[in-house]
Amino acid sequence: MSNASHLRGDNFKASVKTRVDPDAARAQAEGEALAPRGTSSNPSSQIFTVANVITFFRFALTVAFLCFFVNGEHRVLALICYGVAASTDFLDGQIARRTQTVSWLGKLMDPIMDRILLFTGVLGLMITGELPIWIAVFIIGRDTYLAIGAMVLQKYRRRPVDVVFIGKVTTALLMTGFCDLLLGVPKVPGLGLIDVSWLPGFGSSVAILGVWFVYAGVICSAITAVIYTKEGFFFKRERLAGHDVESSESNERAREAIKQ
Repeated sequence: MSNASHLRGDNFKASVKTRVDPDAARAQAEGEALAPRGTSSNPSSQIFTVANVITFFRFALTVAFLCFFVNGEHRVLALICYGVAASTDFLDGQIARRTQTVSWLGKLMDPIMDRILLFTGVLGLMITGELPIWIAVFIIGRDTYLAIGAMVLQKYRRRPVDVVFIGKVTTALLMTGFCDLLLGVPKVPGLGLIDVSWLPGFGSSVAILGVWFVYAGVICSAITAVIYTKEGFFFKRERLAGHDVESSESNERAREAIKQ
């Protein structure tokens, strides 16, 4: 019984590693990992590294931000927590690479932490009424849609879809916009086009500059969702046709097919 449990645990770990970094997982499984242990292409299984502790600290700051911000009595402290958590996004990865302590846990948690940080900002602004509900619903709905799509795609392709450049731009725009909305400055004149509460900035009232970064992020987010959807259908067709969909080259074929 214990051997069966151990086997299931090993299979689960192998599955998670494959989803996080299929090339590194395959190299380690086949004993072909040539890079030093703790590098990006040959992650370690360590848990308590300096980089991972920073990631856990960022999570704690994010939770603290949401509690303080929604409470309304400690807004400055809430903004400090969010600002530190957001500004140290690059720090854990840099430390891991420079100290050769890149770990599987770190590679797994880093993108998850980015989404948690983004969602808490959305949730906090929505609860306090500083962000139109439709934007929050769109962003959370879009990520939920992509998550479900990724699970469906696992039937045809174990390798995760590579992040596209516009996806990174989307995250940068949304994070910049949310941080600016949280600060509440600077304010800019409205366009005077339409006075509706759910489109701040388009009316005659002044609006926080960050809302325009959020609008741009929403547009890029929609484009990203379309790209990922097209790639998903491409990989499904390729798998059903018996073609390779696991190699890194298959990503390049998908990008070329989408451009046509």
